[in-house]
Formats: sequence, structure tokens, C-alpha cells
Amino acid sequence: MYWKRNDVIVLGHRGYMSRYPENTLLAFQKALEAGADGIELDVWLTRDGNVIIMHDETIDRTSNMRGRQKGMTLEELKKAELGMGQRIPTLEEVFGLLPKNVLVNIELKDPDAAEKVAGIVRENNPERIMISSFHIEALRRYRKYDRDTIMGLLIDREDIVPLIPKLKEELNLWSVNVPMEAIPIIGFERTAKAIAWARSLDLRVVLWTENDELFYTNDNLARLKGMFEVVIANDVERIIEYLKELGLR
Repeated sequence: MYWKRNDVIVLGHRGYMSRYPENTLLAFQKALEAGADGIELDVWLTRDGNVIIMHDETIDRTSNMRGRQKGMTLEELKKAELGMGQRIPTLEEVFGLLPKNVLVNIELKDPDAAEKVAGIVRENNPERIMISSFHIEALRRYRKYDRDTIMGLLIDREDIVPLIPKLKEELNLWSVNVPMEAIPIIGFERTAKAIAWARSLDLRVVLWTENDELFYTNDNLARLKGMFEVVIANDVERIIEYLKELGLR
């Protein structure tokens, strides 16, 4: 299985977003060149039914244009410039770029994209793909079309935690995807205890963050050693070197 490793898996968060325009073909390629095992990306459905890579609900923050991608066609979206000569890619273009063994974590931002994403996944070696989302309804909709591809539940608030055992069975969850931001909010000990509980349910743990410094502050990641399988980082090279120091790569 692609996701079963002896060492910790490293995914580039939206590619190599600390150095290159996020969620672009360039950022994905550079993450792999830097040693990442794969990439994490975000998907939405366009007005004309194409699956494109974009984090926000609009293209305002990351491009030189404005608008909601769900209200725009692919042709319109392709006019937007993301920096360094990059344009908004489709999910098919990403798979056309990546080698067949590269891991891909697809975060469903848009429940309406579920069916189309499932079709694309079927054609691109599903065993190396993870589907994740904060939106339980998006995961439910995806499971109507694909029961087998591994799935991670993204956690962004505490009230989701008690639902995890039920959702694990309903959605056939592989992992809980835990934000490092939990540590400054609820404390290290409570975060570690929650992770240990999730692991007792035979769930894997994916650690992610908006701010990579949380991996290193107070040796947070070192103190969680042995409690996670995957790390999603903005700075690929730095996290790989740190994991090597911990003996996890």
C-alpha cells in the first residue's frame, strides 16, 4: 500500500507554498524535487463542470483577477495569473504532471465536485490518493461514488471529535487530519491525549498546519514522535531535515 511506510510521509502543503505560488504545477513539481513523497491540494468545481485547484472560495487572494470560481468557466479562470508564470491548473493537469507513484491528498472544498473527482481518481491509480475534507457532507457525497480510496477527516473544531467513532464506520475513515494549531488552543497534553485516543480507534494521524513554526516550537513534533504517519508542511526541505534529525526519515 502506498500509504503504509516505515518512515513518516511528507506532503507539500498546496505544493511548496513557502517558496512558490500555492496550488500550482510549479509548486507541486518543486515539492517533489525537494524530496516530498507527495502533495496536498484543494479542489473546486467550475461553472462548466471542471475540477480546478484553488484553496479559497474566490480567486481574489492568489491571482490578479477577482471572482468565485464556481461562477466562472474554465476558460475564464485560465486567464488569471498566479505568479511565476503559473495559471490555475485542473486536477487532470496535475495528474498528467505527476509520476504514477506520487502520493496525492485531495481536499474537497466543494461538495459539488465529489462525483467528478471520484471519476478522475478512478483513472489515476486510486491507491496513491487520499480524499479529505472538513465538510462531512462532502465526504458522504464522495463515498457514494468511491468506497475504497482512503479518506481523512480534517479536524478544525473540538465538537467534531466525539463524532469520530461513528464517522469512522460510516465513511470508512483511514485517518484524522489534526491541526498543529490545536496545541496553542487546548494545550499540548490535551492534543496528545486526543491523538492517542484516535489511534486507539485504529485511525492514522495526519498532522497539518497553516504555520510551520508550530512543528518546531517547544519541540512539538519531536514530542509527538510515534503518534503520526503523515506531515503536511509548507516548507518541504525544512520538515524533511527535521524528521531526519528525529530518525523518522
